[in-house]
Amino acid sequence: MTHPRLQLEGITKRYPGVLANDSVSLTVMPGEIHAVLGENGAGKSTLMKVIYGAVRPDAGVVRWNGAPVQVRSPHEARAHGISMVFQHFSLFDTLTVAENVLLGLDRTVNLRAVIDGIRDKAGEYGLEIDPLRPVHTLSVGERQRVEIVRALLTDPRLLILDEPTSVLTPHAVERLFVTLRRLADTGCSILYISHKLDEIRALCHRCTVLRAGRVSGVVDPTRETTASLSRLMIGAEPPRLEHRASTGGEIALRVHDLTLEPREPFGIALENVALEVRAGEVAGIAGVSGNGQRELLAAISGEDQRAQARAIELLGQPVGAASPRVRRGIGLHFVPEERLGRGAVPSMSLADNLLLTRDDRELLGAFGWIRRRGRDAIAARIIGRFGVKAGGPQSPVRSLSGGNLQKYIVGREIDARPRVLVLSQPTWGVDVGAAAQIRAEILALRDAGCAVLVVSEDFDELFELTDRLYVIARGRLSPPLATARASPQQVGEWMSGLWAGAVSA
Repeated sequence: MTHPRLQLEGITKRYPGVLANDSVSLTVMPGEIHAVLGENGAGKSTLMKVIYGAVRPDAGVVRWNGAPVQVRSPHEARAHGISMVFQHFSLFDTLTVAENVLLGLDRTVNLRAVIDGIRDKAGEYGLEIDPLRPVHTLSVGERQRVEIVRALLTDPRLLILDEPTSVLTPHAVERLFVTLRRLADTGCSILYISHKLDEIRALCHRCTVLRAGRVSGVVDPTRETTASLSRLMIGAEPPRLEHRASTGGEIALRVHDLTLEPREPFGIALENVALEVRAGEVAGIAGVSGNGQRELLAAISGEDQRAQARAIELLGQPVGAASPRVRRGIGLHFVPEERLGRGAVPSMSLADNLLLTRDDRELLGAFGWIRRRGRDAIAARIIGRFGVKAGGPQSPVRSLSGGNLQKYIVGREIDARPRVLVLSQPTWGVDVGAAAQIRAEILALRDAGCAVLVVSEDFDELFELTDRLYVIARGRLSPPLATARASPQQVGEWMSGLWAGAVSA
């Protein structure tokens, strides 16, 4: 009888004030694609880090191919044949793709072989990536491809994927699924963490569901519905989103004939970009990661101030060369795609992270003195309103799960009552209940008169949230398209730049 590839028996892990894993057991067979499902903070990532040797359990047994083992480090995990793609990437920005991959491989491998291996593996699995590009020039979606290729180069016997499709387009997801099924056919076991229930039902053979650190069920996802999986995960079905059509009011954000050369050697040039977002509407931008989204958002947010002043207008004021602070003063708030490092500082508390983007009177007093009581009250309000699982306003950012941090960052900007809100990947890595809540808050903000621009690679999200859609391809922006009259097929075609002769909405 074939031994299980991996068995966990009674795994328990405690942190100060948190029981992350409570006597968790899990069995994965060779060639099995096994989902681990749970809401944000349910203990999924902690459990995966135990398997990968990044965290030591307080109790329990890990068995590998039937024999008990102690995996004391990621190096030991890789020696067993375990590879992991983290939700928060572990790449060095100043190194190239190939140099980053080399760091995780056997020391006998040279850089030339790694470059060739990346090209071969990327071509084999349809994961487009240039091994010579510096990582700091890559978008989030491109960095995810690097992590996946790096894991595939180790020829793993167990591959752990933590939210692998969070910033992938539907076509890229289909290609990834083909890759994973081919891997499983070779006997490689796959542990697949995702909040996308339709993906789990389409891909996985079995599913272990965690709730509050404990196993709440082990099921065959092909025999479950999205509703039944939601009930196992959060105890209820996510609330239905009510999206009433909106025509919008006055133009709040206008981008006109924006042309910018890339600031970096591998960046994307923006060419004659034109965009309008009206008060009381949600506009969306769809596109494959790495087609100019990063450059456009930098120009809109003020990180890149090279544009002509009139190329970007905010509530009628030319701001193309203005700083982010000036734009915030007019009413623009921004949620970047990178949570750690840009959206929040890991070593600072949730309360202190408010200071990154907030300077209202509730937070700052005369001469810039911080109102500590007001600061803590704002943080507590965001934690409560958005259901952030944290120990309180003084909890360090690094103590939160990825999904809970995303809820806090989005909540921080919504709570500021912006007149224009720009969000990149707003529900990346959050569970179905939290995603529904964030989307409902965005629509409520729209209904209150805010102009909202959402950049996302999640088709379902864009079609659920937006009133009008643009598509970006190779630094060019399509004409706007009324979402109610759009189809995923049409948007997919436009993502290749095929919109010549299209009529605007």
